[in-house]
Amino acid sequence: MFSISKAYRYFMYSRRADMRKGFNGLCGLVRNEFLQNPLSGDVFIFINRPRNRIKLLHWQGDGFAIYYKRLEKGTYEMPEIKTDSASIELDAQQLLLIMEGISLLSVKKRKRYTHHYVDKKPMNTVHSGA
Repeated sequence: MFSISKAYRYFMYSRRADMRKGFNGLCGLVRNEFLQNPLSGDVFIFINRPRNRIKLLHWQGDGFAIYYKRLEKGTYEMPEIKTDSASIELDAQQLLLIMEGISLLSVKKRKRYTHHYVDKKPMNTVHSGA
């Protein structure tokens, strides 16, 4: 079972994906286009040209899982892409809005505190003789 959680990082392919690709083809895109490791545990998202199909690729520790959905009506929204990169990072809320068909442009997010973890190395301490 797949769930959208803040525990994962989400990366969306910024180009249109060929939905005929399976596990190996999508892993190849992750390695060659995203320049990332598909075994990282991150979730990789692919949308087709007409934007009515979506695939999510996720390594679950013992194998890959693909979540694949085809809309009978409507399209998925692609977030605004301001880079030439092959992928963009989304947060769990953005992915959920895309999956539910809610326009990302119409959503107004209120300010919230976010804690940014800083990797601090232990400081070397000098002990003077007593």
